[in-house]
Amino acid sequence: MLVLVTYDVATSDDGGTRRLRRVARACADYGLRVQKSVFECQIGQKEWVALRARLLDEAKLEKDSVRFYFLDAEAIQRTEHHGVGKPLDLEEPLVF
Repeated sequence: MLVLVTYDVATSDDGGTRRLRRVARACADYGLRVQKSVFECQIGQKEWVALRARLLDEAKLEKDSVRFYFLDAEAIQRTEHHGVGKPLDLEEPLVF
């Protein structure tokens, strides 16, 4: 499944910057950063459960926000991208 993860972490309080890094790291472990606080994650059910639990554990939900958007094949086909950062095809193998 393709899940778009977005977040907004309050960095004005103690520990906010650390939380922001941890949330971003959790997302990077499962997906590709497409904007500063937006990740595209092509993951299976087990990975989804683990990522969701990790993010909800890291975020301070009384101050932060985490959103998950589940994209089906039709939504993916209707996605447009403009500007820098050519989008990667998450279905293709990644070569580093």
